[in-house]
Amino acid sequence: MSDEHYQDKEKVGGIELSETEAAPDQAIAKRFGAFGPFLEKLFASGVEARGVERVPEDQRETRNVWNNLLMWWSVNTVLTTIPVGVLGKFLFTLTFPHTVATILCFGFLGAITTAFVAALGPQTGLRTMIITRYSSGYIGCTLFSILNILTQLGFATTAVILGGQTLASVSSSHGVPLVAGVVIVGVCSLIPCFIGYNMVHIYERYAWTVMFFIMCCLYGLGAKAGFDIGAQKPSEDIGRALNADILSFGSIVFGSFTGWAPVAADYNVRLPAHTPAFRVFTLTMFGLYIPICFTSILGAALVTITDPEYVAAFGADGSTGGLIAQVLSPWGGGGKFLLVLLAFSCIANNIPNTYSAALSIQALGRPLAIVPRFIWVIFTFLVYTIAGVAGREHFSVILSNSLSILSYWTAFFVVIVAEEHFIFRRPGGKLGGYNLADWDEPSKLPLGFAGILAGCFGVVGAVVGMAQVWYTGPIGKKAGVAYGADLGFELAAAFAGVTYPPLRWIEIKFTGR
Repeated sequence: MSDEHYQDKEKVGGIELSETEAAPDQAIAKRFGAFGPFLEKLFASGVEARGVERVPEDQRETRNVWNNLLMWWSVNTVLTTIPVGVLGKFLFTLTFPHTVATILCFGFLGAITTAFVAALGPQTGLRTMIITRYSSGYIGCTLFSILNILTQLGFATTAVILGGQTLASVSSSHGVPLVAGVVIVGVCSLIPCFIGYNMVHIYERYAWTVMFFIMCCLYGLGAKAGFDIGAQKPSEDIGRALNADILSFGSIVFGSFTGWAPVAADYNVRLPAHTPAFRVFTLTMFGLYIPICFTSILGAALVTITDPEYVAAFGADGSTGGLIAQVLSPWGGGGKFLLVLLAFSCIANNIPNTYSAALSIQALGRPLAIVPRFIWVIFTFLVYTIAGVAGREHFSVILSNSLSILSYWTAFFVVIVAEEHFIFRRPGGKLGGYNLADWDEPSKLPLGFAGILAGCFGVVGAVVGMAQVWYTGPIGKKAGVAYGADLGFELAAAFAGVTYPPLRWIEIKFTGR
């Protein structure tokens, strides 16, 4: 990923900046007339004014490079990652060894995929969804943004539900009601996102420390209660059915990593363009891979405990919050205190969902981009909090469905962006780089038919390969036994990867862009 991709055209005559790019706070204050003075005071107090506008090179900073590691470590060393491992046994009857192997293998693939996207942020100064305009055009960016909004809202809904469940588990007699718990976690997630980029980084830089300690405590307490890694062996499938279970669970694991791909560049756009891409890639990859694997394997281990009290706490509906409360119960009041901290760990996980969903709404088009970013943050908070209250009793179903489905579109999304980058935007390629001044000029961006059609082929691949409770594609059905095998993300990536290069070559040949 050479930095020449982005700098060549920037050096030729420089990049002409609009007022919105150079001084978004002033531009927004002027735009809203009578509300201008209020907005000026709000931005002067530290609330971020910049939304999807490109960050000019002279407004970048060299610090926080290590946040590519620390931020994602905080985001994923949280309560909401534990259920990913739980699903291996709960939904797919996998033994602990098979669950761990699946997490490690599919997780590595998801981590490098997401880390690639993150490396594009410093070099372009553009938010992730805006980068898609260089492969899929203005319309394609709008379509990807819609998918990303749904993805982040799905993640956010599961985060507030699990946080609320855990708060409600603190005390059966006078604990926090589940609805109130959902609202509390949502409000706490709103505050740093409302303030913006700098506050997000400050919070995420340190949030992981306490949570990592608590996860280690859970490992210890769980081991004391008695992990039984062979407990699931009698009920585990064999042969093709076992392969199908692994593939289907692998799709969920892959989705838990690549769910961050459509937002990965949003959190390093203020790093200088000369920041080594490999460094950003490596830090992001380890910031995702280590904590997600560490925490989801914890979930897989906890559900192997066969003590009747722990089994009852988990329940038939798969209450991860109830199980964790039981694991911490030997420590009495100290355990309850750790449980409260765990509930609030969902905030660190939910911050990127909230912040990036608001940016994706702005990326839908200019009419929405002129609305201040913090307004969309509030709107996003309201949507997922209401959804969390409504779906609070169906956490496992929401989680498994959302993670599986989002892995389909993120797979072909990354393939299209990667092929554009390495084939057409590389030095010496058809286009030779990114003209960053054109990020909001539809007439200078690709028409987008190549990216949109390749995405459609990706959807076809997902449909024929998917295996969900409500639908199983023909290939997915043949790959498994009773319930099929979920090959949705693999076929989505393959279909898009094969069709995008020739379609894009034709588009460039006839349009020159």
